[in-house]
Parts: sequence; structure tokens; C-alpha cells
Amino acid sequence: MTLLASAANEPEPFHPPSLADFFPQVFLFAEPTIPWFEDDSPIFGINRIMLVRFIAAIALILIFVLGTRKMRLIPTRGQSLIEMGLGFVRDGIAYDLLGEKDGKRFLPLLTTIFFMVLAMNLTGVIPFLNIAGTSVIGVPLVLAIVSYLAFIYAGVKKHPGAFFRNSLAPAGVPWFLYIIVTPLEFISTFLLRPITLTLRLMMNLLVGHLMLVLFFAATHFFLFSLGGGFIALGAGTLVFGFAFTVFELLVCVLQAYVFAILTAVYIQLALAEEH
Repeated sequence: MTLLASAANEPEPFHPPSLADFFPQVFLFAEPTIPWFEDDSPIFGINRIMLVRFIAAIALILIFVLGTRKMRLIPTRGQSLIEMGLGFVRDGIAYDLLGEKDGKRFLPLLTTIFFMVLAMNLTGVIPFLNIAGTSVIGVPLVLAIVSYLAFIYAGVKKHPGAFFRNSLAPAGVPWFLYIIVTPLEFISTFLLRPITLTLRLMMNLLVGHLMLVLFFAATHFFLFSLGGGFIALGAGTLVFGFAFTVFELLVCVLQAYVFAILTAVYIQLALAEEH
């Protein structure tokens, strides 16, 4: 009886966040599976992160469809917010870097990238969702490939026949240095750009999720498992958790802006006259 009582009084162990949070169980469409994968990975499996991505995409579509369905000369609050967001991407990113002519051409792409990244970032701080759709490599990688293809398309269309040559062999470099410069240009321009775009976005949101879970899990542990004098520590981790949530909101917006503006910068470099 004494042993049972002491076991009952033992505090529940602390459960820190881990990378397992980013590989949740599939709960829908677990079949069919990929037969040659060791873990029988489902082809169309829907897990928690996929569900969060669907929710973010549907919410984004509904916001823009409902917010622009009945446009008014004197805008409502919702219309004003949407116009402010669209104007920010148009004037602050597209037109500012690409000019009005090329900015209009690539504005739909830049707008889609900015708001898609923003929506899927924000799911990491929304209660009951609590994980960013961009914290796993799938979405960041797809968006990085789209950005990379836009860069290639812009360069080839503006400078057909000269884009790749000028990218790999910049003018003004002594011919004997091309043996060093050309491989470096290939790696930096055509390999590292999509990789850095992907990792920058994914890692910022992955680390943000781990930090938030750490603060709030520690709060729960101090308040409800240990109690007593540890309540003060629990209050401290709670304050840090809310403070980091505000910081994470800033990161969500900043990473959407960085991804969109880097895409615009790459397109601008592809359109530059030296190509």
C-alpha cells in the first residue's frame, strides 16, 4: 500500500518536444501504400500537418473570395484589409523590385507565394492547430521549385540563348578563371538558391514550434505535476511562452515577406540587362 501511495504521488514526467511532432500518424487514406517503402508509406495519407495545410488553403481562398466578391467604392473593413495586403505585395515587392511592367507580369505569382506562406506559417500559433504547414519540407520545397522555375523562365524569355551562358560565364572575367568561376556560379545560382529558400523557411518554423511547445509544456509540468514552489517557475515559462508567441507572429510575417522578396530579387537578376 505504501509503495502504491508513493507511486501515485510521483509527478508525471516531463515530455519535451521532439521531431516526432512533425511526423504524426496518418488518420485518413492510409491505403493504398507504397509497396517498396519499408514503412509502407501511404500514397495519399492525410495526417495532422496535411490537414492543417488544407485548412490554411481553404481559409485563404474563402477570405479572398468573400472579401472581394462585392467590392465597394467606400471599402468595408474587410475589403480595406485585403486591399492593404494586396497593395503591400504589389507596391512593396513587385513594383519596387521589378518595375510596373514586369511587376504586373509576376504579381500573381508573388501574391500567391506571400499569402500562401503567411497562412501556413500562422497555423503554428493558432490554437488547436499549433503547427505550421511550412514546418515540414513539402510546402517549402514546392514553393522554392516554383520560385526557381520563375527565375529560369524570366531569364530564358528575356535573354533566349544568352541567359545560361551569361549566368555561368559572367562578362569581364579573364578566360582562364572560368574553370573556377563557372562551377561556383552553377552551384550558387542553380543549386543553392532553391535549397536555401527551402531550408530558411522550414527551419525557422520548425524551431519556432519546438520553442513554443517547450515553454508551454514546461508551464504545464511546473503547475500541474510539481506544484508548490515550482508554480513561480511555471508562471515564468508561461510569460516567456506568450512573449515568444508574439515573436513567432513576427517571424511568420517576416518569413513570408523574405520568401516573396527573394523570389522577386531572383527574377530581377534574371531580367537584368547584363544577361
